[in-house]
Amino acid sequence: MRLIFVATGDIALPTFHRLLSSGPRPLALVTQPDKPAGRHQKLAAPAIKTAALAAGIPVHQPEEIGSIAAELAALAPDIIVVMAYGQILRKSVLGIARTAIVNLHASLLPKYRGAACIQAAIDAGEAETGITAMHVVRQLDAGDMILAKSIPISPDETGGILHDRLAILAADVLAETLELLAAGTAPRTPQDESAASYISKLSREDGNLDFTTSAAAVARRIRAYDPWPGTYTTLPNGKRLKLFPPVAIAPDFLPPGEIGTIEGRLHIGCGDGQSILPAAVQPEGARRMPSEDWLRGRSGK
Repeated sequence: MRLIFVATGDIALPTFHRLLSSGPRPLALVTQPDKPAGRHQKLAAPAIKTAALAAGIPVHQPEEIGSIAAELAALAPDIIVVMAYGQILRKSVLGIARTAIVNLHASLLPKYRGAACIQAAIDAGEAETGITAMHVVRQLDAGDMILAKSIPISPDETGGILHDRLAILAADVLAETLELLAAGTAPRTPQDESAASYISKLSREDGNLDFTTSAAAVARRIRAYDPWPGTYTTLPNGKRLKLFPPVAIAPDFLPPGEIGTIEGRLHIGCGDGQSILPAAVQPEGARRMPSEDWLRGRSGK
């Protein structure tokens, strides 16, 4: 089976490594161009590009994948696998693969189409999520489904932990999907459009917490948005205070958003008469520290 892998995000790395070790070995990797990163805005390559070059896999990094449609077609792929790539595939690409273009998506479709599907599942209090393999169409994450596998979401799950668990699951989903396609027994299950939901890409500003909601909802968001985009509250001096999990909940009846110290622990009031107790914080311009350390420094001023 001739296969091209199209991916950028780190969630695709376990699947890519599985293909390298167990096959079918990718003919090429298509990934996003290197982008400026960090304080000095130096160009940084996607980790999957580094892995591909180390394995001797040709790498393509077009600004727009349609611009290399002819080069991809010349490879005569049976399958194109897409995961966390960051571009919509154009018509010129959709007809290249002889058998299928398969997208691996980190949700149980049709729920949570779009970019921030992992964070959305935790934020909504879902009991489970998973990986769905589907046929690629022009509409975002709307193709017929081939296979889906689920995993439970634990009560203390963070976005980062769930990301890594789903990355491992994706490799298993693709392996089974390729077997079904090779055997000609892969189903095509249409998605229920009435149950579809879309999640936009997150920005740092989305981490601004709303303490008028319940303590449980605030705690879920802190977990969901860790490590990206992170969450914060704004102190009376106008500076941000980032909050980190794990997060406990206590019935304190502090006003929403008010910071209090009870038995030496940081409490922040929420809209349901309860408070959250974040384990760690990071004041603007300072390092991350246990909440108790920040409270001691604050009380000494």
